[in-house]
Amino acid sequence: MDLLLPIFSFPWWGYALVTLALTHVTIVSVTIYLHRHQAHRALDLHPLASHFFRFWLWLTTGMITKEWTAIHRKHHAKCETAEDPHSPQVTLRRLEGPWRRAVFMWKWVLWSGVRSYVRESHIAETLERYGSNTPNDWVERRIYARHAKLGALLLLPAVNIVLFGWVGLAIWVIQMFWIPVFAAGIINGVGHAWGYRSFASFHRITKEEDASRNILPWGILIGGEELHNNHHWVETSAKLSFQWYEFDVGWMYIRMLEMTGLAHNVKRAQSRT
Repeated sequence: MDLLLPIFSFPWWGYALVTLALTHVTIVSVTIYLHRHQAHRALDLHPLASHFFRFWLWLTTGMITKEWTAIHRKHHAKCETAEDPHSPQVTLRRLEGPWRRAVFMWKWVLWSGVRSYVRESHIAETLERYGSNTPNDWVERRIYARHAKLGALLLLPAVNIVLFGWVGLAIWVIQMFWIPVFAAGIINGVGHAWGYRSFASFHRITKEEDASRNILPWGILIGGEELHNNHHWVETSAKLSFQWYEFDVGWMYIRMLEMTGLAHNVKRAQSRT
């Protein structure tokens, strides 16, 4: 019977802290590896750091690097248009009244943002046009891309049960919802609807002003992605905090990686013209 006991046993608040820590690592992996490194080339990562992030994201999200990178790059290329796979602005502009807009945004946060991402991931033209220079080695082709859901749907719940017992399944459920809600929903939805703007950010092709917003000045819970307007102002900066009162926890981790030799060619903010 001892073989069925979990390795770790905590009070309720201990499990809450474990869940927060695990989901935080996932958020950090998304913002540093997928977003700043892969999509925008704002920094280069040492192979050890890069592969840790790739493995962690395969284990906890099932997202494919080429898909995420391509979809995000298309978001910047087609920002606030009908072809934008992220922003809710096209629909919001058609809605009248604060109640209908609020209901739509809640729907976007909980479901529509994820559905938009999944729909775009099946468009081959998007992946080929915007997914260049993403990993294409043996492990990516044979494991991470070919068996994208294996880690998140089979290995992760098994590992959680071994580590934390049946409570691990509850932790797993939260891990599965964390990225879809916070990334596809809050960052890409709320970040283009509500919040404050520090800069007048413009679409790089049409030169029209976009609707990006900074959700909060303290980028901790979503790894610094709360500073979404700052990111749209200068997309290739690895640092997203520009005002004295803003904090980007993702930048703090990048500086730590840089000081230990695990990150290099780190780009700082320079206003685009």
